[in-house]
Amino acid sequence: MYAIVEDGSRQYRAEVGTTIVIDHREVELGATLELTKVLLLQSGADTLIGRPLVEGAKIITEVVEFPKTKTMTQKFRRRKNSRRLKGHTQPYVRVKIKHILKAGETAPAEAPKATATA
Repeated sequence: MYAIVEDGSRQYRAEVGTTIVIDHREVELGATLELTKVLLLQSGADTLIGRPLVEGAKIITEVVEFPKTKTMTQKFRRRKNSRRLKGHTQPYVRVKIKHILKAGETAPAEAPKATATA
């Protein structure tokens, strides 16, 4: 089962258990995000294509990490003693796909974590 989801004018292929890197937003590590702009939903022989979105479909994700990409831009004009160096750091959010839900479905309840006692 996989889905094509749109976020920040980009499209991503989402499968349960994989991670994707989306645009930065103010969330905490371990928080749950819902991506609701599902364009295509495919499971087995069933394929739902949205016009433009699949109604009621959503993807439940968990925030895993906050990676950053450093970009350096340098301009240089020879024999003019002119140099310019600029840097930019672009923040992102890496999320793990937990559930892909069709219209009317709810996410299964998570089992409580067992605690070890000594």
